Amino acid sequence: MQIDFYGFREHPFLMTPDARLFYASSVHARAYAHLMYGLAQREGFVVITGEVGAGKTTLVERLCAELDPEGFAIARIVTTQLSGDDLLRLVADSFGAQPEGDKATVLRSVIAALRHAEKRHLLIVDEAQGLTAPALEELRMLSNITQGGQAVLQTMLLGQPQLRRTMASPDLDQLRQRVLASYHLGGLSAEETTAYVEHRMRAVGWDGRPHWEKAALELVFRHSDGIPRRINRLCSRVLLAGALEQAEVISGPMVEAVALELAEDLGGDATALSPQLRFDLGATLDDLSQRVDALEQSVARRERVLNRMAELFGGEARR
Repeated sequence: MQIDFYGFREHPFLMTPDARLFYASSVHARAYAHLMYGLAQREGFVVITGEVGAGKTTLVERLCAELDPEGFAIARIVTTQLSGDDLLRLVADSFGAQPEGDKATVLRSVIAALRHAEKRHLLIVDEAQGLTAPALEELRMLSNITQGGQAVLQTMLLGQPQLRRTMASPDLDQLRQRVLASYHLGGLSAEETTAYVEHRMRAVGWDGRPHWEKAALELVFRHSDGIPRRINRLCSRVLLAGALEQAEVISGPMVEAVALELAEDLGGDATALSPQLRFDLGATLDDLSQRVDALEQSVARRERVLNRMAELFGGEARR
């Protein structure tokens, strides 16, 4: 609906990672530089961590899109709680080796596949915080495989902050020594959040309509902490609300009202979506007054949206 009303070619805030909409914020540019540095070393491990929705997968999507498919054989796997043997079989299958048989048979097949191909082999492990220490040790052992004095496999580990705690284990000291580059991906700054929102919309044909008030963009940052997926979720709903109300301007109260609705939809505390707006003993009366105003705006806006939906789809909108 927001695509039709505002004239976008595509939805600007889809939750699915899309390398075409990549925004090179300062943190993402540094993370990308670490990926490229590690890749240039042609061996060892590169580790990128970050909160859920920080943009790790999008970062790697962009990297893969830029690598020459004639020069790289890339295997991407998403892990859960895999044993070391199961992970080895998954790696074998991803690189076209034989995953069946006992462990020794699978390992010989993997080694043969890695050594006999002319391309560089890159293994990308997403959600690596789910790997056990034995599984990580299997990856380390694979990093020892060489051909002509050069490593035949390079591994990138992407995961949530728990991955760093796992790798800090004394049992994984040898693995840590093989980490050539490591970076923790944080949230965007307030200025970069604004630039990110505008970048995503321009990429799908935004011509200034709708206009975003400065206060609205500030609230997007405060409610998302600059985490891209949270920004996408909030802005998508804001644009939906704007289209339903046929609003040409996205205002601060509109963003605040939608953020409160999102928190309610998720069954949590209405302040949970906005860590920077949580009440504490130092809250001022002005703060409380603004929150009450926002709640009133939310109720009024919801009534307008329900009425608009009833007009569009017929019948009585479900309350």
